[in-house]
Amino acid sequence: MIGLQWGDEAKGKLVDLLAPEHDCVVRYQGGANAGHTVVSGDQVYKLHHLPSGILHPQVMNFVTPGVVIEPTTLIRELDGLASRGVEPRTNLMISERSHMVMPWHLLEDQAMNAMAVQGEAIGTTLRGIGPCYRDKVGRNFAFRTTDLRASDLHARIAEIVESKRDLLRGMNQPSLAAQLDVGAITDAAALWAQHLVPMVGDTTNRLLNELDDGKRLLMEGAQGALLDIDHGTYPFVTSSNSSGVGICAGSGIPPRWIKRVIGVAKAYSTRVGGGPFPTELNSEIGQRIRDIGREYGTTTGRPRRCGWFDSVAVRYTARLSGVDALALMMMDVLGHFDEVNICVAYEIDGQLIRDFPCDASVIRRAKPVYETLQGWNCDVTGARELADLPPPAHAFLARIGELVEVPVEIVSVGPDRCQTIFVDKAALLDY
Repeated sequence: MIGLQWGDEAKGKLVDLLAPEHDCVVRYQGGANAGHTVVSGDQVYKLHHLPSGILHPQVMNFVTPGVVIEPTTLIRELDGLASRGVEPRTNLMISERSHMVMPWHLLEDQAMNAMAVQGEAIGTTLRGIGPCYRDKVGRNFAFRTTDLRASDLHARIAEIVESKRDLLRGMNQPSLAAQLDVGAITDAAALWAQHLVPMVGDTTNRLLNELDDGKRLLMEGAQGALLDIDHGTYPFVTSSNSSGVGICAGSGIPPRWIKRVIGVAKAYSTRVGGGPFPTELNSEIGQRIRDIGREYGTTTGRPRRCGWFDSVAVRYTARLSGVDALALMMMDVLGHFDEVNICVAYEIDGQLIRDFPCDASVIRRAKPVYETLQGWNCDVTGARELADLPPPAHAFLARIGELVEVPVEIVSVGPDRCQTIFVDKAALLDY
């Protein structure tokens, strides 16, 4: 399950909905900067670290090596679900290879943000995700969940803290450096170990065994493919491979096991933070989409930038991620407009472009070329079959499928599980 835009595509709803058809749900990248919302009746669950299959006790959930873990957030999330009658510790396994967001990473994020040059911000959530991934690649100061079991835990933390204090002082942040207390961090790590170590294990080997036994796995991506560190709108991206190309590296599952890829996109476009956004609507229409769609971040609460559907960008990410079927979400939001637009190409420096550029400065110069379709301007939240949708909505779905070159197989008309239309669910899950 891959988000095809800049995140917030409602992937969590679909993962929760399809989880019972699978034996395992797997989070394979990202960190606590992900925000997945699951709605069941009058209950709303906001998940950050936990896979969206966690509400189904018969489904085993995995957090794999590609995910970076902020332990306090994860424990708070576990306790929060337990207080609501869900016991996530019984069907969750955390990779011993996953890296941990430590207190120094949070301080580094603050320091880097303070040092940022004037101009458009990258859009970090200040949750230490980027610094943690930097240490993962740098290796010397990395801290993994398996380290919680180390006999020399205090010595390991003390060694890293000494270097991190020097780093923060070098960034002209002595007050942040002074906040790093070896004893306090060691005590916190011991507490994290009590909560998390019982669920820590070799997820790579376990998942390969599950596949050998014929089990069905559902992979849950975080953020969106346009935020991919290698293939997104760099440098305005996240720190992991959030497109389909990150599945295998993040989870440890070889490509031959990937049988079907569902790409998730909104019927319009949104983005949080800085970066180019060709179809952005700084207008009354953009604000209407934001208000009707309640477009405010699950993790940060920040208002999302809103615009029309961009088929140039989504076609690119669908091809990049090997998408077989498209899920189009938030169709109910567009049910308030007489006309709707779809971006079918860009005009850049006088040239018509249909392929998504790699350079953010080039994308920033892109002027969207729109195709205007009749809106359906009616309430579709009660639709349960495609036949319940009005003809203009059908025309919109068909045009999206043509432009993206992937058929629309799932349509969402509201936040609840039941507000989801499958063209042919049996065929979609026949793999």
